[in-house]
Amino acid sequence: PVVGWTSTLSSSDDAVRGLQDAQQFAKNVGTLVNDSKVLGMVGPYNSNVAAAEIPVANAAGLLQCSPANTNVSLTKPEFGALDLRKTNPDKIAYVRVATTDDIQGAAGADIAYNTVKAKSVFVVDDTETYGKALADVFVTQFQKLGGTVIDGSSHRVGKAQQGDFTALLTQAKAKNPDYVFFGGVTTTGGGLLRKQMVTQGMGSTPYGGGDGIVDGSAATQGSFLNLAGPDGDVNTYGTVAAIHDIPDPTKFANDYKKMFNSDPGSYSAPGYACTQVILQALKQVGTYREKIRAYVTDTSHTYDTVLGKISFDANGDTSQHIISDYKFDPSTKDWAFFQQKDFGSGG
Repeated sequence: PVVGWTSTLSSSDDAVRGLQDAQQFAKNVGTLVNDSKVLGMVGPYNSNVAAAEIPVANAAGLLQCSPANTNVSLTKPEFGALDLRKTNPDKIAYVRVATTDDIQGAAGADIAYNTVKAKSVFVVDDTETYGKALADVFVTQFQKLGGTVIDGSSHRVGKAQQGDFTALLTQAKAKNPDYVFFGGVTTTGGGLLRKQMVTQGMGSTPYGGGDGIVDGSAATQGSFLNLAGPDGDVNTYGTVAAIHDIPDPTKFANDYKKMFNSDPGSYSAPGYACTQVILQALKQVGTYREKIRAYVTDTSHTYDTVLGKISFDANGDTSQHIISDYKFDPSTKDWAFFQQKDFGSGG
């Protein structure tokens, strides 16, 4: 794509998403860091992984651009981001084109209060980096909108309890909430919680979550909709921290299908946008890892990407604060986009 250079793909599979796998995540990015030909990295997908990788990439000055990470603690100093870049605290090596959970959580609350018209909500999170932050912001914003959170706080569920939500759902059912919100991903209980809501007589209660549950159709083995079951997928909503209505969706979809013989997913365009950012830097400064890092994290630079024109702020966060909203479509048994909103800089 850049005249004079040939780019190749080197990929690592983080495979699992728990904090207990931090050593593997760090090892994966360490492999890239130790290859002098690697000038930039697209990823990772999950915030837990990023928390383990950022210190390694920061120490080496290797630019990371994530298409999907949303946790606020990865970039924002007031939430502890400086702890992740102790080697070079003043040299950011991590940027992202996905907006953050302080915005995604607010979008989830917006769906519950303004789309579903829920006035009370029961909240569960998986205690991990992504899930807890998402739920905490949801709680704050839902209350700010005028809604009531049952018991006034999130109900945290650790790994040892993920096999059975019966006690929590018994508590929830007694309170008769208008909505149940889950902060986490499918594999940390999102699908099972919804499935057990059905067995506990709460199948008709609307349910929502973040992009951790918007992970495929009901036919996709292991997806949220697949695990929730045919009675658990109705009245279900999810947010995706990425723009849906990109400037030229038809061209991108056709090009993607031609290249990979499959339709693009929610984060395919953001992943390509990260690649475009790195290639623009390569074109401007050449094959120098530090110069590429410095170029991309310079707030004066803008990028023409498949997502539209973007830039990064002093923390490495994108100038786009757009959240796309999805709900289950019984006709296709898949997630269907129904709106996107620009939450500006404040949600």
